[in-house]
Amino acid sequence: MRSEPTIVSETHGPVFLLRINNPKQRNSLNAEVLESLALQVEASAARKDIAAIVFTGAADVFASGADINELNRLTPASAAEFANRGQRIFQNIADARQLTIAAINGHCIGGGLDLALACDLRFASASTLFRHPGATLGIITGWGGTQRLPRLIGAAPTLELFTTARSLRSAEAHKLGLISRIADPVLECALEYAREFAARQS
Repeated sequence: MRSEPTIVSETHGPVFLLRINNPKQRNSLNAEVLESLALQVEASAARKDIAAIVFTGAADVFASGADINELNRLTPASAAEFANRGQRIFQNIADARQLTIAAINGHCIGGGLDLALACDLRFASASTLFRHPGATLGIITGWGGTQRLPRLIGAAPTLELFTTARSLRSAEAHKLGLISRIADPVLECALEYAREFAARQS
């Protein structure tokens, strides 16, 4: 039985930190993680004392996307619900009253990239690797990335990334407009930005 929570939350004054804590599975967004994430997002978004929500990952991975073993067990009906569920969670992040920041501390893959795209801002460490690997698996993301990514970087670069499933590093991601800052340590940068934002709102 798992002894640690899949999502670790911390309150830093007016800033709420949510850390994906599934390092043994490279912070995959499996059903258990998604359920915990949904509850934490709903709770934190409802708090009037919170001005910003920061998302990050444990160890050296932000999030590695859906659990492939779970995907292999999906039926057509359950696959639709799986996609809709992720869309609802990430849309709640996008709709949150608070400023949302993805502090991308490492690999940001598949559904993990969709999570980052749902945030208002994305900061990344210099060594971060971004990738949407669906083309190599015969699938495409169902959690909103196909809509949010082209709004950020344009249709042609998005199509190229989705169809080739190639990786890009932070420098290229910054040039494309996928991320707005490269910083190490990235979490400290995101928390500082969030605190300054909160101070301006008071």
